[in-house]
Amino acid sequence: MKTMAIEPKIINDAPIPTWYGVGGRADRMIVAESDEQVAWAIGTGEPVRVLGEGANLLVDDVGVDGFVVSLRSPGFDRIEIDPRSHMVKAGAGADLRRLITVTSNAGLAGLEILGGIPASVGGAVCMNAGGKFGQISQLIAGVRVIDQHGCVRRLGVGEIEFGYRCSGLEGLVIVEAEFALVPEEASKVRARFRDYMGYKKETQPLAENSAGCVFKNPTLLESIEGVGPAGSRVSAGRLIDLTGCKGLSVGGAEVSRVHGNFLTARKGACARDLIELMDEVARRVFDRFGVRLEREVVVWSRQA
Repeated sequence: MKTMAIEPKIINDAPIPTWYGVGGRADRMIVAESDEQVAWAIGTGEPVRVLGEGANLLVDDVGVDGFVVSLRSPGFDRIEIDPRSHMVKAGAGADLRRLITVTSNAGLAGLEILGGIPASVGGAVCMNAGGKFGQISQLIAGVRVIDQHGCVRRLGVGEIEFGYRCSGLEGLVIVEAEFALVPEEASKVRARFRDYMGYKKETQPLAENSAGCVFKNPTLLESIEGVGPAGSRVSAGRLIDLTGCKGLSVGGAEVSRVHGNFLTARKGACARDLIELMDEVARRVFDRFGVRLEREVVVWSRQA
């Protein structure tokens, strides 16, 4: 039987695919096939950035140093369903949309609440992806991770500090997630999935080059008339709308006219256009409301 090499093939000057369709390249990339190959990259002591779907990512035009470790490989794309316990294991590189389709067709309910969210499984868990209908943390039973020493560990859900758009796992490499789902008639699960997808299509620019919501929904430190009371979490898109930013553009980047918390990349756009537009939108919201918006989209750039 052929044994997989621990040291992976290194691709120099590699493109980094993202949903924006713009941005720089990786000085060095590996497409990891195993936990050991991920651990190898960590062991080099170089900066390591993990690439999944590239759905919530923007890469600066100058590219990135260190290693980009892609998990979009058969080694991290598996989905396994235990028909007795209804537990589902999914590799971190598996596409979230495919996972939802597979589990819905199998008559397992829960993940359909994430319909329309672009992400790999690992990225979705790391950022605790969610929206109007719920968060992925509601369904997690545990994760398998590789720590900064290259050691593989399993963490139960009680060991993970999930919060709004965070998990506390940011310093670890997620390689697999376990989900506890509930059996239900497949047709009913699929119907809810279609409903959630329909809602997203009506309210978000899914057909354009975008990367989901750019900013996290902020918690108000002070009451804002017409927006919400102090201590409440409010829609970043609502604040952007009220600031009159819809349609605002920098170069080839534009604030979506469908949803204010989405930026789209038109033909000829570059990453710097999007970064400058993010900064301008955040500045206008702060000037108008005194609210600081925090990015939900991850921006990669070279280390100083």
